[in-house]
Amino acid sequence: MDTNVRTPDPREHVNEEPRNDLGDLVTGFFGMTTFMFVVFFGMVIIKFLMSE
Repeated sequence: MDTNVRTPDPREHVNEEPRNDLGDLVTGFFGMTTFMFVVFFGMVIIKFLMSE
């Protein structure tokens, strides 16, 4: 059975722009860290307010 299938070459990164990978990594890391700190302190404040 001969199937005509075209598999894309994984070296063709058509949706990727590798111009600023380190900047994207640093932005994502600090953005997620900031978000987690906000969530953490929000939960601490909620716990403090609920314990009265």
